[in-house]
Amino acid sequence: MHWVTPRHLAGDDDVLAERVGDTLTGLGWRMWPTSRDTLLYVSPDELRGAEWILASSPFTLGGLSVALQISARPDTDSALVQWNAYFTTNVPPEALHDFLVALDASSVPDTGFEEPEAVVAALSAQGWIRDVDRPRTAATDPGFASHVSLEMLPDLIADADLREGLMGWQAWSEPTFGAPYLWCANFSPSVPHELVAVFASSLASPAPVARHRLPHGAEERLTIVRRS
Repeated sequence: MHWVTPRHLAGDDDVLAERVGDTLTGLGWRMWPTSRDTLLYVSPDELRGAEWILASSPFTLGGLSVALQISARPDTDSALVQWNAYFTTNVPPEALHDFLVALDASSVPDTGFEEPEAVVAALSAQGWIRDVDRPRTAATDPGFASHVSLEMLPDLIADADLREGLMGWQAWSEPTFGAPYLWCANFSPSVPHELVAVFASSLASPAPVARHRLPHGAEERLTIVRRS
């Protein structure tokens, strides 16, 4: 096992499904398998859901199959969810853990109160660089390998707000320019900015993480930390 940094290039150690499951069951969410070979998790108040959909993923992000879809709705009488967030494999499990814990603790999971700049502020506090042209809505890590920005989203990103021209947060890692992406994440327009900020802050954390397997294409950009 290695302790490595930066986190955003460390991959998921091929255990993302297990780590997500551990987080959600630890929070008291119920889980059951579906007929589509997916794993569905629902929070105790039934306002939040997460589904491991890799086996039947309906679409891709950056050429990578979506593995996890997380959603929230305003009340139990609502048949439709308010927002969705989508993640491919190799998203650092630590960032997803922190996002899910924050979602579970949110009293109003479908509503946000922070402005978009909260996301970039969380990144810059960890040493990421604000985009010169869009300092309030885009940032990249100092090595220019991973990026978070507010963008127009792909058509299949589902949200309760159907107005045209809405933007949502995208995050992705490209360890080598022009090479395949390591991971991607998309948040539909109604995802609260404060929840995206929690994900972003954890993603950019300099704290070393434990990995048995280093992701292909990112090994040379990772630093192995010797721990006493």
